Amino acid sequence: MNRLANPLSLIGIALLLLLGSSMVFTVDEREFAIKLFLGEIKKSDYKPGLHFKVPFLERVYKFDSRILTLDVQPERVLTNEKKNVIVDSFIKWRIADPGDFYTRLSGSESRANSRLTQFVREGVKDAFGQRTIKEVVSSARSTLRDEILASVDLQAEKLGINIIDVRVKKVELPEDVRESVFQRMEKDRAKIAREIRSQGEEEAKKIRATADRIREELLAEAYSTAEQTRGTGDAESARIYAEAYNKDPDFYSLYRSLSAYRSAFSGNGNVLLLKPDSEFFKYFNGPTLASKP
Repeated sequence: MNRLANPLSLIGIALLLLLGSSMVFTVDEREFAIKLFLGEIKKSDYKPGLHFKVPFLERVYKFDSRILTLDVQPERVLTNEKKNVIVDSFIKWRIADPGDFYTRLSGSESRANSRLTQFVREGVKDAFGQRTIKEVVSSARSTLRDEILASVDLQAEKLGINIIDVRVKKVELPEDVRESVFQRMEKDRAKIAREIRSQGEEEAKKIRATADRIREELLAEAYSTAEQTRGTGDAESARIYAEAYNKDPDFYSLYRSLSAYRSAFSGNGNVLLLKPDSEFFKYFNGPTLASKP
């Protein structure tokens, strides 16, 4: 009898342990948990720690509470010009309401990713469809991000999901339109360069003409001042010479004659044919003439 009791007691202990383990569950800090009673949500706001449930009647589902990243596959999108661009984007999201997440998506992350991919693609198409290729390439990415984020978050909220961020990683042109777009952009840039160059040349001509006018005015003013100064100097020189002549006419006449001699005999091989008693030689003959009565 004791031999039979020992195996039965072991089985009973094992059943009790199994029953006890099925009555408790733990919630990690990185998890959300909901408890269902006969298929209906009974509680969805569990805190991290140890909790209890009724075995076989209540079931617990756990979901990741961390921020999750979803890479959306690149796809072609039409712009306002009906041109194709290839858009590569990603989305960051997290579960905001575990109850709604389970009810709407059966708690499946794969279903959530599929729905979010659809939402992002619709938001990207709407945002890019309102812009040209030039605006898409050159405009601020934050504007696109805000529009797409608002559209996706509005739809994801009904699924118990909170959208943290939506980003456009890369925008590329398909090979069949890339070359034509680059050529058109090159022509536009060349046209702008010609206009800027033309404006610069026109401005340079204006500056050059102004500089030439100022130069002529300065030269004319300087010439006028120089002529006035020269005239004043000549007048002052004439006055001084006149005063000197009046003080001693004989000395002044001698000085003028000596200057004339210097100028006349400064060259080489100069020949002068003059009479000995010419006025030019009066200071050479001066003493002889002066001795005559």
